[in-house]
Amino acid sequence: MSTTSSTTTTTSTTRNDLARQLTVAVSAVLAVIGSFIGSGAAGGQQVQDAAGGALAADATLIAPGTGAFSIWSVIYFGLLAYAVWQFLPGQRTDARHRRLGYPVAASLLLNAAWILSIQFDLLWLSVPVIAALLIVLIAAFRICLAMPPKNALDAIVTDGTIGLYLGWVIVATAANVTAALTATGWDGWGIPPETWAVIVVAVAGLIGIALAVWDRGRVAPTLSLGWGLAWIAVARLTDEPSSTVVGVTAIIATVAVVVVTVAVRVAVELRRRRSVPARS
Repeated sequence: MSTTSSTTTTTSTTRNDLARQLTVAVSAVLAVIGSFIGSGAAGGQQVQDAAGGALAADATLIAPGTGAFSIWSVIYFGLLAYAVWQFLPGQRTDARHRRLGYPVAASLLLNAAWILSIQFDLLWLSVPVIAALLIVLIAAFRICLAMPPKNALDAIVTDGTIGLYLGWVIVATAANVTAALTATGWDGWGIPPETWAVIVVAVAGLIGIALAVWDRGRVAPTLSLGWGLAWIAVARLTDEPSSTVVGVTAIIATVAVVVVTVAVRVAVELRRRRSVPARS
């Protein structure tokens, strides 16, 4: 048998393995280049200034405060670390990374495509791109859950990075769709914008709770999703457009996601300990 479990490293290297590793590495480089363009450091506009400012912190009631986007530094660092980690010989034939490689590469390319769509003022195109990114990240995270990491470093670099990435993109998708609809002049079917904002924030919180139950209390997705929700609260309570009800809803959603994550994590740990036979 070439493998003994879903995460065991096989003994034979194929050209496909090296191609996968190279694809991830090149995609990571392209994503980082895209991030420089999106930051304005390479001559492009900052994301919040592009597309007519549709994604600025004061553009909609769902827009997170400017400080929220600092999380991208952590996510990009993690993605670069993963690109290096998966390129090491120990991961070349690992079944887990064989499954994860191309979804992660796809997410990196979609990330770069999203930034380019904003830079070219194609806000309408950014919506299907970020939706595709969310779907790919869900698929990658599902693989992480189905095929546990082989050690703590793999858990931090792989699961931690993908988890942070997924949690943030959930919030970013909500903000992106809201910005696109607002830019088109959509009237919300006559429902007040503040009501829609409360609904969207509440749904994001419910998704975070469902994610915590699904992933059995993983910390990384909750950290980034909670971070995004918290910055929506900051923006609405301290900046324009001001909305106390949206800000308070975002705070409640953040607390709810964190509490459920902790509760699920504790329950899983207690169950694990009870399943371990007592030593005589």
